[in-house]
Amino acid sequence: MYKIAVIGDKDSVLAFKALGVDVHIAYEAMECRRKIDTLARDGYGVIFITEQLAALVPETIERYNNETIPAVILIPSNQGTLNIGMNNINKNVEKAVGSNIL
Repeated sequence: MYKIAVIGDKDSVLAFKALGVDVHIAYEAMECRRKIDTLARDGYGVIFITEQLAALVPETIERYNNETIPAVILIPSNQGTLNIGMNNINKNVEKAVGSNIL
């Protein structure tokens, strides 16, 4: 069974702890990159990351998008959305279906 983690600023991700998700706090690109790589090596199947942090490490996110496991899912932070996650979903749906049905 795979584990689930979330990476982001403290205010955005602390609530996930109540759901049993492993919470990892990060504020800078290098710190975020290290945490993603460590979680992937440690057998996490799903890694949620705030869009604000993902914007700092696009090459790392892209590298894991080409892998089956872990699934890196972008989520909005408590500051709002940058629409990066939704744009990725639209792109994947369009690739799978042939047109954007969302």
